Amino acid sequence: MSKRTKWILGAVAVVVVGSIAASAAANRGGKAVEVKIVAVDKRDLVASVTASGQVQPRTKVDVASDISGRIVRLAVKEGQIVKKGQFLLEIDPEQYVAAVQQAEAALSASKAQAAQARANLLQSKRNYDRQTEIKKTSPQLVSDSELEQLKTQLEVNEALNEAAVHSVEQSTASLRTARSNLNKTTIVAPMAGRITRLAVEQGETAVPGTFNKDAALLLTISDMSVLETKVKVDETDVARLALGDSAVVQIDAFPDTTFLGKVIEIAHSSVRNVAASSQDQSIDYEVTIQLLNPPPDTRPDFSATAKIVTDTRSQVLSIPIIALTVRENEELSDEDSAVTVGKAPVKEVGKRDVEGVFIVGTDNKVNFRPVDVGISGDNYFEVLKGLTAGEKIVGGTYQAIQQLKDGGLVKEAKKEDKAAKDAKS
Repeated sequence: MSKRTKWILGAVAVVVVGSIAASAAANRGGKAVEVKIVAVDKRDLVASVTASGQVQPRTKVDVASDISGRIVRLAVKEGQIVKKGQFLLEIDPEQYVAAVQQAEAALSASKAQAAQARANLLQSKRNYDRQTEIKKTSPQLVSDSELEQLKTQLEVNEALNEAAVHSVEQSTASLRTARSNLNKTTIVAPMAGRITRLAVEQGETAVPGTFNKDAALLLTISDMSVLETKVKVDETDVARLALGDSAVVQIDAFPDTTFLGKVIEIAHSSVRNVAASSQDQSIDYEVTIQLLNPPPDTRPDFSATAKIVTDTRSQVLSIPIIALTVRENEELSDEDSAVTVGKAPVKEVGKRDVEGVFIVGTDNKVNFRPVDVGISGDNYFEVLKGLTAGEKIVGGTYQAIQQLKDGGLVKEAKKEDKAAKDAKS
């Protein structure tokens, strides 16, 4: 093959490849992307934080025993309403009655010894005083050694009397302790409420729970008139909450009803949860929500989900959350690129990355426009700046929005009729 022929064939190949590439590029540029087109409109928005927890009474008392013994009488059942001071149960008092009798006998013996010591003290004092007087009037009748011996005897009796007094005090204290233990065999309700847990039966042994509270638990009394749910809120959301925020609570046991509540407490210390499969830690804060209209059939430990309202807007411009995207725009001025969300600056992905939406023109071509957004509802962002009511924007899908560029051609996706949607579901 001649050199000329090779040049001709090479030129033809270049032309063919170029034609194919140009044709492909033209096809790519001219193909419209199917998207969902929506109009910027006014809506009511509610910003909220959702968290789950369990329903608990505001006030409850875990009743435990301070002494050990067999339960010989049990006068209540789980779910029963009790009044303050009402008899609940009795622990076998036999050994504690015997302890009281023993302490009473010891006290009587101590008092008798004290009386004897007091009499001996009085006698030794009279003997010493008498010999002292004789010594003054007739020194030759009483020697110094006899007087010294009487004084020593007086001091010994004074010490014995003091010991006897302390022995009486000790016996009195022992009797008081024995009677207190005897009184503890009878357990009464410390508050009015409902017995929400009964952990023992008649005949079982009650044990004190110095180191094991669960083992010592006899029963729990709860005031079911004031209920609350404690939910764990992520650290990224807790700063948006404030005392008094309203909440809508969904209790799993009542699936068709929602209940009102309000935030009454926000923890200042976190509850750290360590994932079992990793070293990552999620930092949550416990938030207490009081239920304002709890149903009478509510029981402790019911699972609940609370939607805490942090902010509301009435009839403000809004866009679908999915419509907001991030793009790099080199032509933006410094003023335009300073997009803010509410009072805080938007997190920039790159040096010129800003948040915005794609505007759909009359020729179905799209252009990216920066937008300032405020609070977010369940499905929409509040628009603060950058859009006007009625403008058409790309509202989906997520994949389509990610692929769009300025000047791209779009077409509205066909809406599925209801019959087709029902068939798919």
